[in-house]
Amino acid sequence: MRRRLFTLEEANAELPWLTETFAGLMPVRDELAVRQQELLTLLRERRGNGATSRETERRDLQRTVDRLTQELQGKLREIGERGIIVRDLTSWLVDFPSEREGREIYLCWIRGEETIGFWHETDAGYSSRQPL
Repeated sequence: MRRRLFTLEEANAELPWLTETFAGLMPVRDELAVRQQELLTLLRERRGNGATSRETERRDLQRTVDRLTQELQGKLREIGERGIIVRDLTSWLVDFPSEREGREIYLCWIRGEETIGFWHETDAGYSSRQPL
């Protein structure tokens, strides 16, 4: 199956939806990071002294981590199904497959930019992006 190629106009038209989606995902991503750290701490304590007194807390935390992970993955899948490639969840960097001079390229956008103003080759990354 051939990947969707965006025109600049089509990619820019996705930005309001993408901005809103990312705004909803930021608290999920942040809570997931906190809960994963809490779970890791509990697991280290458990391994260190063999205690099972906090097993209920560990199970509850694991369920929370699983739920948040599924929520995040579901939204990322939805973004991917639209043809958008999420590259980084810290800066909310995405690429839109496109075409330039007969070859596939990526239109590059980071949350906070008003419009897409950069592109890069498919075998390069953010540091190689060039102005349109």
